[in-house]
Amino acid sequence: MGITADSMTHLKQYLAPGARWLALLGVSALLGWPLASVAQAQPLRSIGISVADLGNPFFVQLVESASARAQALNDEPVEVVVRSDAYDLQRQIEQLNDFIERDVDLIILTAADEYQIAPTVAKAQRAGIKVIAVDVNAQGADATITTDNVQAGVVACERLAQEIGYQGQFVIINGVSVSSVLERVAGCKSALNRYPDINLLSDRLNGTGSQEGGMEAMTYLMEEYDHIDAVFAINDPTAHGALLAAEQAGRDEFVLASVDGSAFAVAHIQQPNAWLATAVQRPKEMAERAVEIGMALLSGEEVRQRFILIPAKLAQKNRAQSE
Repeated sequence: MGITADSMTHLKQYLAPGARWLALLGVSALLGWPLASVAQAQPLRSIGISVADLGNPFFVQLVESASARAQALNDEPVEVVVRSDAYDLQRQIEQLNDFIERDVDLIILTAADEYQIAPTVAKAQRAGIKVIAVDVNAQGADATITTDNVQAGVVACERLAQEIGYQGQFVIINGVSVSSVLERVAGCKSALNRYPDINLLSDRLNGTGSQEGGMEAMTYLMEEYDHIDAVFAINDPTAHGALLAAEQAGRDEFVLASVDGSAFAVAHIQQPNAWLATAVQRPKEMAERAVEIGMALLSGEEVRQRFILIPAKLAQKNRAQSE
């Protein structure tokens, strides 16, 4: 005998709420009814974005691109809440908790700490929020999209090594201990390790990823070392600060390279100065992929590729400017 809608209604009258749900599962399996409520598509209504530094053109472009892509893919306006954590873990935790309170659908973040942010990421996920890490790894995130930072460090420092004839005195202006910075420095060192005549004088100074920090670190290095042939800075703001410090000190014996590829840096590189090259990241692509993957996850789609590395390309000074 088949099960009718009337008999199903009659059955539910005698079942406890939990048992009713189990019965519905069994009957749905028999009849082939769709269980839309089990994997119901969730619309994208709001996004919380937490990035390191809104004074850095890279993060500004990342935020603007994520917002533009979200609006383009949705019929209804998407609320975008943007915060800067200034590389402060506790501040970022507070920001993510605020996003959870606001009941956003998607969080996009550059983690202030890859591992210590994990409990807050998990808290957001328990609230039904999808979390996408960009630029920096975040343990437990639903997906991660970053530049191939090791490769970026390699190409930048390989270019510096070539410029100084694979010999000389080399310094690295480091940054905060997040995955992107650690990987860029590791890539740079792997390139330098091929050349025994390059002497790495310093690699531990923290330029804080900022112009001010770059100026301070470069000032110290110039006081410490009478001659420097090449400088690798972990991002463009740090490199710009180093360049300003060198120009103020009248030091022009070295060449400089960095990672980011901001429009400001690319324009500066084409001027007659020490800034030779920058490994270009693609924040627009990074942000758009983050929104697209987040929306796919919200709609219940299977996303096979959850870790995406985007290679960097080198923007460098025209040969005429380097002569």
